[in-house]
Amino acid sequence: MTLAEDLLAEGEPEREFDPGIAGRLPRKRVAGGALIRDRGGRVLFVVPGYKPFLDIPGGVADANESPLAACRREIREEIGLDLPVNRLLVVDWIPAHGVWPDGIMFIFDGGQLDKDQAAALKPTDDELKGLRFLAYDDAVPLLRPSMARRVRAALDALDDDRPHYAEFGRCSSTTRRADVGGAGHGPAAARTSTNGDGASSALAPARRQKSAGRNAG
Repeated sequence: MTLAEDLLAEGEPEREFDPGIAGRLPRKRVAGGALIRDRGGRVLFVVPGYKPFLDIPGGVADANESPLAACRREIREEIGLDLPVNRLLVVDWIPAHGVWPDGIMFIFDGGQLDKDQAAALKPTDDELKGLRFLAYDDAVPLLRPSMARRVRAALDALDDDRPHYAEFGRCSSTTRRADVGGAGHGPAAARTSTNGDGASSALAPARRQKSAGRNAG
């Protein structure tokens, strides 16, 4: 069924038990990003032109747009690929930081690109300066700490074959202790061998705000 058919089957919207309460409820940012790898297991990062940190492809969802739909749209806009993104890897709550309110960030499995796809990849969004394929350990110094934790959680989710819930990139008290101590954890830590760089890319719209959407903190 389509979304429109589901909404029709849902019946009339629930009435406000307190007039005006719907407009007073808190709003959260929502964003969807993709963990895309090459055949060597390196992760694809975009190089924004407006901040010093790398990101994964993706961005903030528009009004009434799902996180998955936002992720697919942003991939098309940023790197020109229509990938079969579907599998959820991470749901991460991000606290308010500076002018940015709290939000919920989703990471989906973007799959692996073959050698020819990876070699031909280039940015299709003028907000991006380039694209880079990096092993996790090589990427960490170039990421916000919370994004590094989020990517690690996504890599672990691939190995665990189940989605992970995180808060500011931290999945559990065990993970928190490991990160504070500076030690890697889980199977993803073993996949951080260095293989050099790859291609180059760009970010898109509130999309103009999506960097904060993914990296607040």
